Amino acid sequence: MKKNSLIAILCLLFSLDAVAAIVQKEISYQQDGTVMKGFLAYDDTFSDKRPGVLVVHEWWGHNAYARKRAVMLAELGYTALAVDMYGDGKIADHPKDAGKFSSAIGGNLPLANARFKAAITTLKKQSMVEADDIAAVGYCFGGGILLNMARMGIDIDGVVSFHGSVATSSPASKGDIKTRIRVFNGADDPFVKAEQITAFKQEMEKAGADYQFVNYPGAKHSFTNPGSTVMGKKFGLPLEYNEKADRDSWQQTQAFFKEIFSK
Repeated sequence: MKKNSLIAILCLLFSLDAVAAIVQKEISYQQDGTVMKGFLAYDDTFSDKRPGVLVVHEWWGHNAYARKRAVMLAELGYTALAVDMYGDGKIADHPKDAGKFSSAIGGNLPLANARFKAAITTLKKQSMVEADDIAAVGYCFGGGILLNMARMGIDIDGVVSFHGSVATSSPASKGDIKTRIRVFNGADDPFVKAEQITAFKQEMEKAGADYQFVNYPGAKHSFTNPGSTVMGKKFGLPLEYNEKADRDSWQQTQAFFKEIFSK
């Protein structure tokens, strides 16, 4: 009995050590006088430099879900920065505010580009980051932002869009895109129309982009977020978590990062 208790205690201590290894801290940076309130996560059990990954939030803003994804990336061995695209850490709890915040940035791509670049600079300055190995993941609003950053020539190793908008009024031309692109989309997402997907694929082909587009049958908008189903019901929106699509897209993202960072 005593032996079993000792083993249980040791297992608990080891598990606590594993959790404690992930450093999680607030980090502020600026863009043209606006304070951006980010969140940094990394594993401090090893001192080597490692790739950095930015996490761009959903239209709700830099909330707990964006931070959760940053921690998940840290657990994989990356340094992750959950960015603040709205400024001052603004978070919406109603679709009207979320729409207002996201439109102010999504409708002003030069501003979005400046804020994204400020986040990249901040991540690269971290002592545990290999500055030449940078990628980004984005969810919903964040996914669409990343695709537009790619169109604007952002020069990082890769971007991954999860249930993000693929439409644009400023399509990329040949040679514009300097990063590799992965898009994970819900086939039953009413916010992403079939004609938009066709146009996106044609755009990527014409631009000569290294891209992949994955469409998940039965998956709706915000399929990676376990809290999306509740929010969808609360506000009458087509949001729904899909465990299968979430798991597969995350596995493919891990494989993608191993590929781009093994150069």
